[in-house]
Amino acid sequence: MAETLLFHVSDIHFGLENNEALDWFAAEVARLRPDAVAITGDLTMRARHHEFRAAEEWIGTLQAPATLDVGNHDMPYFNLIERFVTPYKRFGRLTDIVEREIDLPGIALVPLKTAVRAQPRFNWSKGWVTGRALEDCLARIDALPSGTRALVTVHHPLREVGTQGTAMTRGGANALAELAKRNVLGVLSGHVHDAFEIMEDTPHGPVRMIGAGTLSQRLRSTPPSFNELRWDGETLRVHIRNLENIDDEAMKIDDVPEDAHPPREEGEPVAPVGAVPRTDPPVS
Repeated sequence: MAETLLFHVSDIHFGLENNEALDWFAAEVARLRPDAVAITGDLTMRARHHEFRAAEEWIGTLQAPATLDVGNHDMPYFNLIERFVTPYKRFGRLTDIVEREIDLPGIALVPLKTAVRAQPRFNWSKGWVTGRALEDCLARIDALPSGTRALVTVHHPLREVGTQGTAMTRGGANALAELAKRNVLGVLSGHVHDAFEIMEDTPHGPVRMIGAGTLSQRLRSTPPSFNELRWDGETLRVHIRNLENIDDEAMKIDDVPEDAHPPREEGEPVAPVGAVPRTDPPVS
């Protein structure tokens, strides 16, 4: 079986994008020609029309099939009517790749939606796996050819350990337990702007969770990065590509933080490289 090469990128945040990082990523796509690119949400900063236009232009230059998860930053912030009635309208031509399943020999990228229009808690930026979203994802996995492994793509990590209150992705534990029953190779996510690899135990066995960093100016504790995944039919290898050529283990946080802000309190997850910005990132 020929090796499959996948690029996993997240939290590009057009509007506060890092152009050096974007050019580097696009050059790596052109050089290595991955079989697919998974973009796990927060493509824009404030879901503004000009941000989506810039994102569409950039994605159009990538020489690889792409799938795009919707992040909490990708739905209208200031137009609530549009947010509730037509939340994906601003994606324009990118709508064709939103929550797109990509089937490759022996492996498939299968989306699971975690960003919702509203929810019964104050902070709508948090993740929620609804029953309908999970049902759709599981049906897609169950319909794959026998022996095909699934990589599930989400925006919010399906578990947020070491945090309190509203930090949990609602329905995440149940989703992981259901995924553990199936031929799932791992769950690819974004949202927290630092990379991680965690084996999450469930009542039905462990699930591998793989988080990507950011290509935006909104850094948390590591430099801009993306994940390079190689699948040989038996083993999935993950290499955290970053602008400073830092070793993989030094790029990983060992816990999932509450949000993407740099750690300011004792005990918050920090990657060993410890590249915490002196000030909080811009949010405009």
